[in-house]
Amino acid sequence: MSSSRHVPVMLQRCLDLLAPALQRPGAVVVDCTLGLGGHSEALLTQFPEARLVALDRDKEALRLSGERLAPYGERATLVHAVYDELPDVLARLCIARVQGVLFDLGVSSMQLDEADRGFAYAQDAPLDMRMDQTTGISAAEVLNTYPPGELVRILRAYGEEKQAKRIVAAVVRERAKEPFSNSARLVELIRDALPQAAKRTGGNPAKRTFQALRIEVNGELSVLERAIPGAVAALAVGGRIAVLSYHSLEDRLVKQVFAAGAANTAPPGLPVVPEQYQPRLKLLTRGAELPTEEEIAENRRAAPARLRGAERIRESIE
Repeated sequence: MSSSRHVPVMLQRCLDLLAPALQRPGAVVVDCTLGLGGHSEALLTQFPEARLVALDRDKEALRLSGERLAPYGERATLVHAVYDELPDVLARLCIARVQGVLFDLGVSSMQLDEADRGFAYAQDAPLDMRMDQTTGISAAEVLNTYPPGELVRILRAYGEEKQAKRIVAAVVRERAKEPFSNSARLVELIRDALPQAAKRTGGNPAKRTFQALRIEVNGELSVLERAIPGAVAALAVGGRIAVLSYHSLEDRLVKQVFAAGAANTAPPGLPVVPEQYQPRLKLLTRGAELPTEEEIAENRRAAPARLRGAERIRESIE
């Protein structure tokens, strides 16, 4: 276990954003992406009156963070769930509204560090990539069974991979000889498929393809599309939400939900804006905040992070 895996990204800034909503006794904060419990532990420590509900789809993460958070006893409730299930989880726990919500959308560093999960392109491993290994299809099945057009769409949409057609042509040619099972073969194929110029930009050439496969395997964007509005709806007035995302697709989605909530939706020309058209959210960050250079130097996984925050300022009047 490397010590770097325990460094939660932009931790203090997340705590500062949520703090005004979590000082009160009985405040409930939801960590939608528990992982190894770094953010959760900090929330429980910094806000001694608060109760934590934490979600993760990865059973191994729940087991490890359960040990870490055991000293907090009844204050921490850990739930095996995907974050778009938040409304159901709160209903089961009889919690009507919460004061804080945190999302850290990066792949948990534990998953990147566990060689046998196949998330990382830096080491050979079975191409799995499922965050919850009890359900769904693996990255190998996606590569081996999806039609070429669908694979191209995934690499372009989720990996923003300009060379998607070249990579997919090589994948289709190779999988006909032998199905894919391990990451090293895929990395080598991508290196061979790319033109020289494309290899010189932006780190490991396999990075974008691996990101795209991970998002597809875990349904991450469709889950996020449901999760962010669900989390905003769960906030009490005065409650706050902080979201850390790591690529432009996630960040754009968060930005859209927050911007819609912060907008005045009245028809143009009304002399006075009625309550039901008033904004429900106040934005707490100007655009997306970035990690400091010092933080990136200490924790390279922080480099792509983008943080956005919002506060619930009124109820929706339907």
